[in-house]
Amino acid sequence: MTREENEMLTQTGPGTPCGELLRRYWQPAALSEELAEGGAPLPVRLLGEDLVLFRDDGGRPGLLGLHCSHRGADLSYGRVEDGGLRCIYHGWLYDIHGRCLDQPGEPGGGERKDSIRHPAYPCIERSGAIFAYLGPGEPPLLPIFEFLTASDDHVFVKKFYHECNYLQGNEGNIDLIHLSFLHHNRYRDAGGPPVPFVFSGRGASPGLESMEAEIAEFGVRICKIRKLEPDSQHLYLCTFLFPNAFAFPGPFNKNNGYGVNWHVPIDDTHHWLYDFSFSRDQTIDRKQWKERAGLIPGYRLTRNKSNRYLQDRASMEKESFTGIEFSDFNAHDLCAVEGPGPIQDRTKEHLASTDATIVVSRKLILNAIREVREGREPPYLVKDARQNRFPNILTYTGMIPKSKNWKEYFREPEVAGGCVWPR
Repeated sequence: MTREENEMLTQTGPGTPCGELLRRYWQPAALSEELAEGGAPLPVRLLGEDLVLFRDDGGRPGLLGLHCSHRGADLSYGRVEDGGLRCIYHGWLYDIHGRCLDQPGEPGGGERKDSIRHPAYPCIERSGAIFAYLGPGEPPLLPIFEFLTASDDHVFVKKFYHECNYLQGNEGNIDLIHLSFLHHNRYRDAGGPPVPFVFSGRGASPGLESMEAEIAEFGVRICKIRKLEPDSQHLYLCTFLFPNAFAFPGPFNKNNGYGVNWHVPIDDTHHWLYDFSFSRDQTIDRKQWKERAGLIPGYRLTRNKSNRYLQDRASMEKESFTGIEFSDFNAHDLCAVEGPGPIQDRTKEHLASTDATIVVSRKLILNAIREVREGREPPYLVKDARQNRFPNILTYTGMIPKSKNWKEYFREPEVAGGCVWPR
């Protein structure tokens, strides 16, 4: 990878190539719980832009530029009233569309107030999160994925802070080989089927796994294949939801629901991971899952960079590959993706055969960046409501016959819990 390509993939602020691409898609801006009815406005930084999120007195979420169009005061201190957000400096009032409704210090409430168009972005609330569109023109439709249309008792979302570029987190998902190393422990083989535990620094299944990918209707399907004897193979199948989300098996009934990791840039060197858990057949005890999230104030993991993820090197001998609490997969991942630094220098990496899926995903993003730069529409935008249907976000973990090709196997009727790919 060239330095120019690395910069294209990682620079996400306004006017940057990747920033302009990501702005063409809906992005999570906050958790619904952060914006209580009647609560204070919330300052947020998203894609390198300082903004304020608020609910008007009708309960509608709005996302505005943080600084008042009059004299630049911070609107997160503003008053929520009279159909909008009122600046406490001179009382200018903005609605969720950025229209200035009132300038009380001016004669007649402001004869030129209608000429003001404060920066404002559309918002949609789904599945415990508030999504925003920061791009130009009419926004595309928010994709109707199952986890974004499920009832509240079948989906749970949390978020936590990362001190690194969003792409490091996103590529950490796409790199499925890490499951057999980073998450390997004596209690669970995260990369495959239950096997007799023989702890080794060479991982759960050295030399027996390969990676394959296939372009899908909303990104890339990614499959880790483990050879088993005598006549079976184990698959771990996920979907990269373009441009910065990833669906994976579990965490409930693993083939009747899925998780989604959505990595959203704060700026070039920090990002939020929005972690959705969705189940088709089980209700979710939200209180229990919130308690299990392992978060401290500020939506940070208890095990984080400041305390070296509480690594216990003695446990590396008999309990876990990482020495980080065996059950805290999020902390394992955080350590791995923050380790390359704020922005990974990909010109110095040495990719191997199992990184083929990383290469595919990077090329897909780079091609989309070039399309936007050349004035064309990037892929996977949904503009037609008749096409806004995605029942086949397929994730799977389990064994299939060694004689079967995984791409063909999941096109067979009644396979993988009814998640059949389009023919």
